[in-house]
Amino acid sequence: MTNTQETVGFIGLGLMGHGMAKNLVDKGYALSIYARKPGDAVTDLQQRGATLRGSVADVAEHASVVFLCVTGSKDVEAIIRGPQGLKSGLKAGSVVVDCSTSDPVSTTALAAELATIGVHLVDAPLSRTPKEAWAGTLDTMVGAELAVFQRIAPLLQTWAGRIVHVGAPGTGHRMKLVNNFVSLGYAALYAEALTLAQAVGITPTMFDAVIRNGRMDCLFYQTFMEYTLNGNKEAHKFTLTNAFKDLRYLESMADDAGVANPMGNAVKNSFGLAVQQGGPETMVPMLPALVAGLSGVALKGRD
Repeated sequence: MTNTQETVGFIGLGLMGHGMAKNLVDKGYALSIYARKPGDAVTDLQQRGATLRGSVADVAEHASVVFLCVTGSKDVEAIIRGPQGLKSGLKAGSVVVDCSTSDPVSTTALAAELATIGVHLVDAPLSRTPKEAWAGTLDTMVGAELAVFQRIAPLLQTWAGRIVHVGAPGTGHRMKLVNNFVSLGYAALYAEALTLAQAVGITPTMFDAVIRNGRMDCLFYQTFMEYTLNGNKEAHKFTLTNAFKDLRYLESMADDAGVANPMGNAVKNSFGLAVQQGGPETMVPMLPALVAGLSGVALKGRD
C-alpha cells in the first residue's frame, strides 16, 4: 500500500542509510534514491520498489522530503549547493532532513540559505547502529520548527524507535555532538582503563566480570567490549575516522560558544592517535587494542 502524503528522496545508502531507506519504502512511501556508485544497497532497494534517479537534482524534483545520510558537513554542502545539487531541484515547501553528524555552524547557515527559496532544513542525526537502522529502531534527536517536525514525524517513525525534538534547526546536531562526546569519552576511558588493568595483571575478562551488570554497565559498554572480549568487529560499525571528525566538530562548537573543553580535547587526541595507528577504516571498539599497543601492552581478552 502506497503512502501518498509525501514523496521521499534518500541520498547516502551506507551502513545506516540502507536500512533507513529500506524501512521507508517497505512502509509504503514512494522512494527516489541516488548513489554515486551502484551497489548491493541500490539493487536491494530497487527490488523493494525504490526508483534510482540519475542525479541529486533529479531526486529533488521527485521528492517533497529528502533525507541525507552522509559523512559530514562537507558532503552535505556539496549535495545541496553543488552542480546538479538539491538546491537546483527543490520546490518551495520541500524539506531536507540531514541525518548526518554535521557541524552545527554549517547546518544553521544552510537552513538560512534554503529558507530564502522556501525550503525547510531539519537536522535529525542518529544514535545506535546499522542493526537498529535495519530494524527501524534507531534513536534520533531532531532540530526543526515545530510544524515541520510534526509534518515529518510519520517518516521518522518508519526507521526510528525513539524520537526527541530538541529545538530549532541546528539543535539536533549540537545535541548529537554532545551525545557523541559522552559515548566516545566512555570509549577512550574504557580503552585506557583496560590497558592499565592489563598492565597490572587484570585481564579484560576479569575487568568485564566486575563492570558488567554493575552500576558502571551500559548498552554502549556492552557493544564496545565485543571486540576486546570476543573479537567481534561487527558489533559497533562506527569508524575511528568518523569519531575523530565528530570530536573536531565538538571542539569547534565549544570554541564558538567560548567554553573550555579540556576533556573533549583529550578524547579527540586519543582518537587522533588511534586513527594514525590503526588506519581510517578501523572500528571504534578496536580502540583498546590500539591504546594498549602505544604502551607496549597486549590485551588478553580473547582467551
